[in-house]
Amino acid sequence: MDSMVVAIFVPAIVFLVIVAPFWIFMHYRSKQRAQSSLSEDERTELETLSIRAERMAERIETLEAILDAETPEWRKRTQPEEVR
Repeated sequence: MDSMVVAIFVPAIVFLVIVAPFWIFMHYRSKQRAQSSLSEDERTELETLSIRAERMAERIETLEAILDAETPEWRKRTQPEEVR
C-alpha cells in the first residue's frame, strides 16, 4: 500500500510543480498573442485607410505643385512666423 501511494504521489507532485505552471504560462501566452493580432476586418480596414492616405498625399502634392506654379509666395503667407 505504501509503494502505491508513492507511485501516485510523486508523479502528481512533479506534475503540479513543473508541468502545470509551464502549461498555464503557455496557455495565457498564446491567448495574449491571439488577442494582440489584428482580425481580418481590421486588417482590411487598415489597408483601405493606407490606400486612402497615399491618394490624399498625392493630391496634396499635386495641389502644392499647382499653387507653386500659380502663386509662388503662397507658402510664406500660410506658414507661421516661427517656421519661416
